[in-house]
Amino acid sequence: MTTETNSSSGSCCGSCGSGDTVDVQGVGVTTSYKVTGMTCGHCEGAVSQEISALAGVTAVNAVADTGEVTVTSAAPLDEEAVRAAVDEAGYELVGRA
Repeated sequence: MTTETNSSSGSCCGSCGSGDTVDVQGVGVTTSYKVTGMTCGHCEGAVSQEISALAGVTAVNAVADTGEVTVTSAAPLDEEAVRAAVDEAGYELVGRA
């Protein structure tokens, strides 16, 4: 995926919200990750969508302003699987926050 950047606002689009949350269901293990490259709600949504597709993920909250992505899952996730999902969305997983 390529990420377009709107140079006037510093984001890939101009009509995005902040703190995009994808709540699949339930509760479990919560892990926070640091992701670089997110600049707007569209970015948050792309990261949230890819991570929420991982088996066992019940909720994802991505915040572009801080670069923090909080993931709730039924069991601890393989960090490489999370890294691959973030990469697929077009961003970079730095590690755990």
